[in-house]
Formats: sequence, C-alpha cells, structure tokens
Amino acid sequence: MEDWLKAAAGARPGHPAIVADDGTATYAELDAAADRAARRMAALGVGEGNRVATSLPAGLAFVELLHALPRLGAAFVPLDPRVGDAERRPFVEASRAKLVVDEPPTGEEEDVELAYDHDPASVHSVVFTSGTTGEPVGIELTHANHLASARASAANLGVEPGDRWLAPLPLFHVGGLSVLLRSVISATTAVSHDGFTPERVKAALETGDATIVSLVATMLQRVRAAGLERAPALRAALLGGGPIPPLLLDWADEIGLPAVPSYGMTETASQIAAAKPGDRCARALRDARIRVERSGEILVQGPMVAECALARDGWLHTGDRGRLDADGCLHVEGRMDDVIVTGGENVVPIRVERALADHPAVAEVGVVGVPDPDWGEAVTAFVVLSEPATDDELIAHTRERVAPQEVPKRIERLEALPRTPLGKLRRRALADR
Repeated sequence: MEDWLKAAAGARPGHPAIVADDGTATYAELDAAADRAARRMAALGVGEGNRVATSLPAGLAFVELLHALPRLGAAFVPLDPRVGDAERRPFVEASRAKLVVDEPPTGEEEDVELAYDHDPASVHSVVFTSGTTGEPVGIELTHANHLASARASAANLGVEPGDRWLAPLPLFHVGGLSVLLRSVISATTAVSHDGFTPERVKAALETGDATIVSLVATMLQRVRAAGLERAPALRAALLGGGPIPPLLLDWADEIGLPAVPSYGMTETASQIAAAKPGDRCARALRDARIRVERSGEILVQGPMVAECALARDGWLHTGDRGRLDADGCLHVEGRMDDVIVTGGENVVPIRVERALADHPAVAEVGVVGVPDPDWGEAVTAFVVLSEPATDDELIAHTRERVAPQEVPKRIERLEALPRTPLGKLRRRALADR
C-alpha cells in the first residue's frame, strides 16, 4: 500500500494539507516534515514494529508524527493530552508503547531508509475507546481498516477537490483522527481545532471555511445555541457519537444545514453506517454489513472492522441495541445493558429521552434506572432546561408519547449532563448520583 502522504504530495504538492491552530502546511511541506520527524524518532531508537504514544495537542507536530511513524514501520498511539502521567500510565502499558512523545521531536536525525510502501495488514494506530463505562480498551487499526473506512465515506459523501473537512473532535478518538486520514487519502484539506468552541465552529460554517464538518449531536446543539443561521459552503455535517434529537434535525433542515446521521465506533475505524446528506436514513456503507440479532444486538462486518474486535463467528458484536427497517435504515436504541427493568417491564432509555427532548424547555436529557424498593428500578430523567418547566409538565408531556411503564417516576435537574470528551452520555455517572 502506497504511503498516503507521499501520494498526496506527488499529486497536489502546493495544496493545503492541514490547517491547524499553530499553522498551515501544504502537502509538500507536510511530506518533508514527516520525513524529518521520522528520522528524529529513528535516532531515539524507534523502528519496525514499535509503538509510539503521544500526548501532543492537535496541531502540526501531531500530524507530522502521525505520518512519520508508518515510514519507520511503527504504530501511532494518540493519548488524551489533558491527563497526567499517573492517569495515562495504564494506556501506555496497554498499548505496549516504546516511548511517549510529549513535545515535538527535535534534535539529531538518523540517516535511515524510510518506507513509503506499507503492508495493508500492519497496525497503523492503536486508538482507545471512549470508555463511557469501565476501562477503555486499545483497538489495533490497520492501514487497510483506515483505507476501507475512508473509501466508504468517500463513496457516501463524494469528494470534491476543494473540500475542507473541519474536525473540532478530539484527535485521540477515532472520530477526529479519521478526519486527518480521510483528508490525506483524498488529498484534500483537514481543518483541525484544538478543542471545541461553539462560536468558532459557527464562524467556520457561516464564512464557508468548512465544506464538511464532523460533530456529535451535543456539539451541534451548542453551535445552534450560539446562533448559527446558515452554512453556505457546507456539503455535509456528519453527526455521530450517540442519539440525535429529531428536533435538532428539524432545525438543520430549516436552515439548510445538510445533517448526516451516522453510526460507528473505534472498532470500525469510525462510521460504518451513515445517511446521505440531508437524509435521515443511515444505511450500511460500502463493503459493510449489518444485521440485528433476535436479542436486538447490532452486529457488523467489513474491511474497516478491526480484526481484534471480531468474535469467533466473524462478526463484531457491538453491544448496541437497534433494528433495521424495511428500507435498510438502521435505528440505534442505545446499549444493550442500558435497559431499565421497572415493575417487571423493560424500558429502553432512548425512547424516553426522545420524548422529553421534544419539549421546548429541555436542552439535554439522560434517562437511567435508579434502584427503587417498589419498582426494582425507577425510570429517572435528568434534564438540563433552557427555560422553566415543572415536573408535572414534563411528565405529562412524556406520558402522551410513551407507554405507561416508560413514564419517568422522577425528574432531576442538572446544570450539565456528565459526558465523555467526545460528548457521549455517561449513564453510570447519572445512575451513581
């Protein structure tokens, strides 16, 4: 497999490859910088089969190291730059990293022969899951996994020479990292923000600085609250990371923002199902296969799926609950173990959340089961309100939209819901309150 950056530098040497907070680099400049970084890493003893972890923030040095390591036959392990040594130690050990890069590599460059052809089955990166429950797990993603994911995305969204894909997502998660890789594989431009700021994303969309953007639903809600009214150059707003409130999609339609609901995970090198721009039906992407077990669990296959995540039957058992309708649209209904058992009845939290999210006063909502002596678990809704509303009003609103056993027994108010850096709801943190 030809080195993606080397191919892009040959095809479009003067085209912007990366626009980051600390500068911009063309493909020719990034290619040369990646070679320098590779030789500096070689001087530190990095070579074939090694893994290198990094806590570098989103920026040019991060991208240079991302493309340098494959040229040494080494794998890239991105870490959360906000955590300290003690907190990150288990991640470094789990990834079997030879060393950790905390500062842009400088100093001596070793005169080694760099590789510009890679074994498709070799590990390109080790990316940790977002870890809403339990300990995060490092997923080994190969060159072939990333390439299949990028090609499937391109087949769904198309690729235009002037594309600028905005990534305000963390680059130590697959959602952000995949934007950098898709862009170099297509020889287009990645725009990386070091951290998410609603006003800054709003400005990028309104000025036409981005033609594609990757967000989670909570991010788009905050960009909406910041006053976004138009996105004239935007071809697609890829939305993932969890349930998307229907009212948010209605608003996107109203302002002409082409929302693209998607479904994926670290183990699938990002999305494995997505809608077409402006549509709400997420279908399996090219070369991907999705089926739903009688239990309701979603199973997936495809060349973008990490081999280490496959069960003995050859499928990735996602642990997510969902269904496929007659049109092949995937409807995700949360985690299998999120089900609340109340009074002997099963309640899927996402159904209650969607009902409450339709209330104009509810900005955010999370539903969990709280231990209860009478019900076993009491359906409890934690809400963030944008305007005043009483418990009785919220419960009455929900009762009109769900089955009796799904109506919340309690409403709790919070200033903000506990979420992962990627915006996923941390249900366990709610249940433990």
